[in-house]
Amino acid sequence: MEQNNNPTQETLDQWHNDPSNWKLGIFYYNKQDKRLFPPKRIKQLGSTVNFANPMSILAVILLVAAIWIVIKFYKSM
Repeated sequence: MEQNNNPTQETLDQWHNDPSNWKLGIFYYNKQDKRLFPPKRIKQLGSTVNFANPMSILAVILLVAAIWIVIKFYKSM
C-alpha cells in the first residue's frame, strides 16, 4: 500500500474497507494512516481511534483524565 503524507480519498477508503485494519471488528489499527480519529466502520456513527497512532492514544488518555478530573471536582462540591 502507498505510504505518503497526503493519501488520496481512494486510498483512505481502501484502508477503511480493509478488514485487516479492524482488530476484533471494532478497533481500527493502521500504521500507514496518520489520522488520529478516522471514521468508524459505519461512518454515520462518528469517529474512532487509530490505535496504531501514538498521538491518538495520548489524546484518549488526556480525554479520560479530563473526564476523571471533572467527576472528582463535582463529587467534592
